[in-house]
Amino acid sequence: MVTFLKQLCLILLNKQTKNTLGREDPYKDLTDLELVERITKDNNTMLFGVLYDRYVKMVYNKCYGFARSEDEAEDLTQDVFLLLFVKLKSFQGRSKFSSWLYSFTYNFCVNYVNRNKERKMSDKSSPIEKSEHKVREEISDDSLFEMRSEKLQRALDLIDPDDKKILLLKYQDDVSIKELQSLLEVGESAVKMRLKRAKSRILETYNTLE
Repeated sequence: MVTFLKQLCLILLNKQTKNTLGREDPYKDLTDLELVERITKDNNTMLFGVLYDRYVKMVYNKCYGFARSEDEAEDLTQDVFLLLFVKLKSFQGRSKFSSWLYSFTYNFCVNYVNRNKERKMSDKSSPIEKSEHKVREEISDDSLFEMRSEKLQRALDLIDPDDKKILLLKYQDDVSIKELQSLLEVGESAVKMRLKRAKSRILETYNTLE
């Protein structure tokens, strides 16, 4: 496995140079599931590079939402793909691969944020204790869409990473309730309750900002 990971690192680091050759992708007709099956069959690092090409921009954009700089987002992106290579066999095809990878990336970033002891909540916002917070009423989707984007991003950075994850999955990536059930491995009512709670928290945090 160490040898595979070393080889994989070299492939990922050199993808940008190889892409400038302008060669047509011979695997473009393969579905994501077919590609995953071929990769996992014999730990094919070259085919994994094809999967990398398909999703590196998406993964980077998700990592950037949790990072503090472009360099940190790039490092997170490489780390996501290295872990993905190891965990790829856990994809069972119950949802679209892109949705599964969304969740995989978000989980990685959430864990990264939780491990980062240097991150502190801004003194300008009122802390919201997860254990004591109560959801009093349903927050409409229109309330979220009316928020100013810059201020909303600040609020997203302050709420619990798990709440941020489900909000981005639902409203940025347009993942359905049914897919969220599969990704989060919970029932429909639990998904709806988590969304309701997350919307309540983002609205409260948003309103505390100047």
